[in-house]
Formats: sequence, C-alpha cells, structure tokens
Amino acid sequence: MSKSNFAVFVDLENVGAKESLLLSIIEKVKIRGDILLGKVYGYTDRYTDLKQCLLSNTFAVVPSLRWGKVQKNNLDIQLVIDAMEVAYTNPLIDSFCIVSGDSDYTPLVGRLKSMGKFVLGISRSEAASGIFVNACNEFVFLESVAKRQPKKSRREERTPLDGDINELVSQVETIVSDQDEEQMYASELKDTLNRLRPDFSERSYGCTTFGKLVQQITKNSEKLTSWMENSSLMIGLSSDDADEGRLDKSNWLPAFKLALEHFKDEGFDRVNPSILKASIQTDYPAFEEKQIGFKRFSDVMKALEKQGLLTIEMDDQHTMLLASRCGRSRSSSSGC
Repeated sequence: MSKSNFAVFVDLENVGAKESLLLSIIEKVKIRGDILLGKVYGYTDRYTDLKQCLLSNTFAVVPSLRWGKVQKNNLDIQLVIDAMEVAYTNPLIDSFCIVSGDSDYTPLVGRLKSMGKFVLGISRSEAASGIFVNACNEFVFLESVAKRQPKKSRREERTPLDGDINELVSQVETIVSDQDEEQMYASELKDTLNRLRPDFSERSYGCTTFGKLVQQITKNSEKLTSWMENSSLMIGLSSDDADEGRLDKSNWLPAFKLALEHFKDEGFDRVNPSILKASIQTDYPAFEEKQIGFKRFSDVMKALEKQGLLTIEMDDQHTMLLASRCGRSRSSSSGC
C-alpha cells in the first residue's frame, strides 16, 4: 500500500459546523497518507467549536470577512490560488483533497491532474456537482464519511484493557473496509494508526507486541479476522457475514428508518439514494431488494415515501435526492 502526501482544502460551508464531520474527513485522508498541509476557508466565530481540531491537525484558516455578495467567490478564488501555489512549489505533495462539490473547482482539478497529482473530492451529496464528481480521481460523499455509532456487539466477553478496545476495533474496521481488497498487512495497519493517533501504542491496550494487539482486535470484532500469509500477519474483513443478519419483509422498515434518522441527526437533510443503500449494506452486506419484496431500489424509495419517512426530490441537475422526514425526538429514542 503506497502512502500519499496530501494537501487538504476545506470549504467550511460545505462541511457545516460539526467537529465530528471534520474529524471524519481528516481520518478519511489519513487512512490514505499524511496530511502535510491543511487549510479551511470561510472561518467565522460560529466555528469556534472547531478550534481544537484545527489546531491539533495544524490547519490554517482563511476567515470569512463579509462584504457584499461576492465573498463566496473571493474564497473560491483564494482556494484555487493556494492549491496551485502548493502544486508548483511543494514537490513533496502528490495528492490533493478538496472538500467541496462546487463545479467551479473543475478546472482546478483538471490542472492538478495534468501535473500528475491525485485529487480526492469530498462533499455533501445535495451540494455535489456531477461535473466536479466525475472530474476527480476519487470522490466520496460526506454522508458516507460521517461516523456512525457502532452497534453493540452480541459478544459479551471483553478483555479489560487500559485503552478503549471497542473504540479501537471500530476504527480498525473503518480502516480495513476502506482498502480496495478489504485486507492489509498488520504493519500497514500500525502505520495508519500512528498517522491517525500519534500517541498510539499497543502497550496502552496491555499488549507487548502489535501482533498480540491484532489478536485482541479480531477477538473483539465480529467483522475482522487475521491470518499469516508468506510469513506476514494480515488482517481483513471476514467473509462470513451470517452474524450480520438479513433483512426481510418483516424487519426492513425499521432498518431503513434508523438509517434515515442517522443522516438527519448528523445534519444531512437530503441524501443521494446510493448513499442510503450503501448505509444499509454496511449493516447488512447481503442486502438485495428482492429480499424485502421489491424489484428495484426505486420501488423501495417509493414505499418509504408512502410510509412518510422521506420525500423524493429532484435538484437543478435532475439528480434524485431523498429528503428525510425522520429524526430523533427528545422524548423518544426515535420518531418521525
């Protein structure tokens, strides 16, 4: 697995004010390599909750000084200038992450690619231009980056360690699932954990070697397994997904309702249908529409609309979006 050196440019209006989303973006990039330079645009006093995250990840900020209606364009131009300056003056940086879905950045993406740079785009699905999405080497919808609360394991046995093994397991599952083949060398995993958590040490979890920690991780995970391959320790997703359960006509609706509630609670009022389907497949890898009595996913969406859980909308680019009508209420764990 080759490691890239990234420059990250973030349009804060696209991310919103949530620290958890910014941390998820940073984690997504760090799984792929090191962040040598980071910059956020449009910073105002309403983003003060992001200070610790920005400082600890050495991000610079470009403040938003409101003056008329052209401020957004000024920030867009500044981001382009900064990105091109880095591309020409910093030979160590071979990859760029642009957190925005604005089609105005498409020429920038084209120029960076012509210079041999890898471009990763991240944006909310409702704000992502199809032109910009297709221009990037890789594009990730922000909804799929946002952290989900891991389901409690049905396994009751947990090893009492100094570190939070459950949190580590969840992070390792995210890292491994992000690999092309959903597996990696244990040594690569350790390098990635060190990038994400500079203070990481296996001794914090009561293990003298990283190999022993990998054993603890797989023991406490329902998704991960480890094995030896050519004298090297490997870790990957288990091919046995029987423990994940299956959706059928009797239980599919609560599962979709829960997924819609998650997006709503995270501030995503509208999501792309593919994001909703991917979310379901994360919890139920074997999911198919036929299991729950539908021929196509569009039929599932229409059924959800009839249930009052969402509204099907079309944006200016004629892209279908699902407007969630679900959200957690203060008085109950879930409701619509």
